[in-house]
Amino acid sequence: MPSRTKYRKQQRGRNRGNAKGGDSLAFGDYGIQCLGRGMISAQQIEAARVAINRYLARRGKVWIRVFPHKPITKKPAETRQGKGKGGVEFWAAVVKPGTVLFELSGVSVTAAREAMRLADGKLPLRCRFITRDSL
Repeated sequence: MPSRTKYRKQQRGRNRGNAKGGDSLAFGDYGIQCLGRGMISAQQIEAARVAINRYLARRGKVWIRVFPHKPITKKPAETRQGKGKGGVEFWAAVVKPGTVLFELSGVSVTAAREAMRLADGKLPLRCRFITRDSL
């Protein structure tokens, strides 16, 4: 979650179009690029990061290219309608097709591909493995 925000709650908004920025590798040699659109929670981002780091065992460098800026609210179960918007349940990153989620360098292609495959399993959207050569 962000260190501070101007407002506690946000509207969901619409998520149309493809990624305008953050759609190519900027730091590493390998990465995973999102093919779908939606929201990725902070817990899912963390689970993917842990999966990458566990597999690589402190080899290489990992960059996380998305940040959960959007607060997602939810009303409690079995609550009547009205009485305002619910409390913040979790934080999410809004992603569009083409957004690079994670980048990696300092390891072989096979190790990077396997690490990104494990991370992809933790994410709710379809992703693909990209390399600096393929772009």
